[in-house]
Amino acid sequence: MKIILIRDHDAVLTHLTGKFGSLFVCLPVSTISPSHDIFSDLYTSHHGWLYNWLWRKLGCRDGAADLAHDTFVRMLATQSADSLREPRAYLSTVANGLLVNHWRRLTLERTFLAALASRPELTAPSPEERALVVEALYRIDAMLDTLSPRARQAFLLAQLDGLTYAQIAGQLEVSERMVKKYMAQAMLQCMLCMDDAA
Repeated sequence: MKIILIRDHDAVLTHLTGKFGSLFVCLPVSTISPSHDIFSDLYTSHHGWLYNWLWRKLGCRDGAADLAHDTFVRMLATQSADSLREPRAYLSTVANGLLVNHWRRLTLERTFLAALASRPELTAPSPEERALVVEALYRIDAMLDTLSPRARQAFLLAQLDGLTYAQIAGQLEVSERMVKKYMAQAMLQCMLCMDDAA
């Protein structure tokens, strides 16, 4: 992946994305810290260390390279490089969060593929369809993670098991009014997730 600094990113982004796919990350100059030289020094000084750290965790050179670049892109967009006192601590924290998300996504994808394999009568989805389903599962998982354990359980009992609010209240040993509150919280998170996806 290469990082390109451009001034009119809307005009160029479509062209680069169509031509190069996800090999390029385009960041508008307005999101870049004015201390670009400091960022370059940080990248030069710490990229090798971060790459090796990620490689030991992942056991995959390509994945380590992708996550190392994603870490620096995130730092470039959100953090002033010259204000970092402990760059490796910051980089490892950001990279660890990306690593957790990576493993979570892999787990969801493996679970989805195992479910497909157990239903041989279904036609196999195309790679594009599979990527869309995995992305949807990842968003649902992230949404469920924002809920309290009780609200998550109530939502899953309603959506997956088809239980009524009264049945859920009995199973969770709470009032039906509390189940309605849990479901309202879950529905709000669903709407926010759909807004983010749009």
